[in-house]
Amino acid sequence: MKDFFQLASDRYSVRKFADKEVEQEKIDKIIEAGIKAPTACNLQPFKMWVAKSDEARDKILRAIPFPFVRSASVLIVVGANPAESWVRKFDGKNFADIDASIVTTHMMLQIHDLGLGTTWIGHFDEKILKEEFTQMKDCNLIAILPVGYIADDCESSDWHFVRKDNSFIVKEL
Repeated sequence: MKDFFQLASDRYSVRKFADKEVEQEKIDKIIEAGIKAPTACNLQPFKMWVAKSDEARDKILRAIPFPFVRSASVLIVVGANPAESWVRKFDGKNFADIDASIVTTHMMLQIHDLGLGTTWIGHFDEKILKEEFTQMKDCNLIAILPVGYIADDCESSDWHFVRKDNSFIVKEL
C-alpha cells in the first residue's frame, strides 16, 4: 500500500472501465477490507451482495440510471440492517447506515489500492433491488460499487479534486 494520505488523495470516482474481468483474489480482498471495517460496538450490521453473473448484474442494472455501470466487471451492493445495529441510548440514533458507509469506504480504498476503480452509487431505485433480490428486504441499501479495471482513457471529473477551504470545515473548540 502507498502511504494512506497518498492513497486517499489519488482515489477518484471511476466512470469508465476496461473490458477485463476482475480476478476472484482481488474481489476477496475487497470483501475482506469491508469486513475488517470498524462498526459501532462491533455489531457488524451490514450485508454485501456481489454480482458477477450477467443475470445478477442485469437485475441490479435495472435500478441504476447510469449506462457506464454496464462495463464494470463486478457490482457490489452494500446494505445495513437497522435491527442488528447499535442504537445510541441518549437519542435513539441508529448507527446501521453509518456502519455500512464506513464499510463501503474501506472497500473503495482497497479497490483503488488494488489498481482497480469504482465510484459510490447512491442514486438507485431501492424498491427494484428489493423486488429482484428478496434477501435485501430487511436492509437499508446504502451503496452500489461498480468494480473494474480502469479504462486507459478514463479521467477524473474536473470537480473531483476541488475542496472547500479548511476554514469553512474545521473549527477549533
